Amino acid sequence: MFTRRKHNRSGTISVVVVDKSGGGFKEIHRVGIARNEDEAAALEAEGRHWIATYGGQQMIDFEGRAEVELRVTEDVLSSIRSARLTAAQTIISKVYDSIGFNAIEDEELRHLVIGRICQPMSKKATVDYLRRHFKDDVSLQKIYRYMDKLQASQKERVQEISVQHTKRLFGGNIGILFYDVTTLYFETTEKDELRNNGFSKDGKNANPQVVLGLLVSRGGYPLSYALFNGAQFEGYTMIPIVDDFVQRYNLGSDFVVIADAGLMSDKNVKLLRSAGYKYIIGARIKKESGAMKDLILSTPHRQGVFNDIPYGGGDRLVVGYSEERARKNEHDRNEGVERLRKRYAKGTLTKADINKRGYNKFLSISSGVTVCIDESKIEEDKVWDGLKGYRTNTDLPADQVYENYQQLWNVERAFRITKGTLEVRPMFHFTERRIEAHVCICFVALKVYKELERLLKASGCPYSVDNVLRIAEVIVTLELDLPENGKTLTRTIYTSKEERDIAYLIETDDWLNKIG
Repeated sequence: MFTRRKHNRSGTISVVVVDKSGGGFKEIHRVGIARNEDEAAALEAEGRHWIATYGGQQMIDFEGRAEVELRVTEDVLSSIRSARLTAAQTIISKVYDSIGFNAIEDEELRHLVIGRICQPMSKKATVDYLRRHFKDDVSLQKIYRYMDKLQASQKERVQEISVQHTKRLFGGNIGILFYDVTTLYFETTEKDELRNNGFSKDGKNANPQVVLGLLVSRGGYPLSYALFNGAQFEGYTMIPIVDDFVQRYNLGSDFVVIADAGLMSDKNVKLLRSAGYKYIIGARIKKESGAMKDLILSTPHRQGVFNDIPYGGGDRLVVGYSEERARKNEHDRNEGVERLRKRYAKGTLTKADINKRGYNKFLSISSGVTVCIDESKIEEDKVWDGLKGYRTNTDLPADQVYENYQQLWNVERAFRITKGTLEVRPMFHFTERRIEAHVCICFVALKVYKELERLLKASGCPYSVDNVLRIAEVIVTLELDLPENGKTLTRTIYTSKEERDIAYLIETDDWLNKIG
């Protein structure tokens, strides 16, 4: 089909649509009559439009369609104002706000938390990352000035927001406090009042460090933290943090402190008891008195059976047995003994057997020392396989004492996330206020990470936090200018199933209200 002009005797021009079929031309539609060339051209355009939509069909002139498609596509591409990779930032910002950190009006904190979760790097690299990915207008000097302010004015507020949010999650009652410590080392040899050498949990004994004490709730939500001199004995860090936390948030005695045996001493236990605190702590059952050890070993050793033994001072000793732990104890001991058999097969101890680290290189052993493996001690150790003890002054049933203590892994995992995913160390700051600020930023990032983890699970998301952020970091958001409308159109493009699976995290807010 095509349009044709017919010149009339009156001087007018008739525009019609004709179709060629069967060797002839057939007029199938009269478009109209034009009095001049302009009107005729307009009628021809109208006729072509009629042809394009005739009988509900699309345009038959394929060459024309291709030209139109190319022109429209070029128009769309030329109208793109920006293409941004902001999906990860959007998700994290939503969680940040839902917790309540948006009450802190300093956008620098938001920027630094997003950078710490998405791409943990130095502050300079973080600034470059934020500019490149999110077009955020930040400068390195502005970040450093903010860090000085953060340590002085926002540290307490950050912890307050975290505590109040955690209370809301647990119906207003925190209930259990888990405490543990770790060490954070510096890539330097310089020491000062805060940075010092000590026992490093990262094996960096030659580097100065700080000791970080962390309180978390059920589920691993960070509540409070404190930094100590790197040489501080970790057992002396717990009571000050717990006391300060209880006083600041008026907890009374409605909570239980749970800590590993490595943090507890007789002095700490007495301080906890004198303050009226309830506690569950790991017990060193192999180091108990002879009578107590005999009593422990005389109790039934069966999977799932927890024996409740009076301990003195109002405490109880709960002892449980685990077949899995028994197998692990046996495996570890067998491996260790086998290494000893191979190392000391000749029955002598040499300088190399002691170790070659540190100042041992200056030792001189004039003659070998005779050694042998005491088989009786191996047999004595076997009777403890599978046993674990928990000391408590609560009135909780023995199985609940065990179950609560088992959640201590939450604080251990919090440290793994902080050290691994968020890369809190090594630290490259050298002033106390910036060290404190860096840890504060990581504390907020840990809280946001943990809450995002909870929300993903509650909303049925099939991906972990790390996978969601990996998917989100390649999702493109386009901004297109519409000059005729005077508007800017924003569209986020989802090109894979994974991206469509997490689109709701970007497009909606309903998932932020999930409790569970």
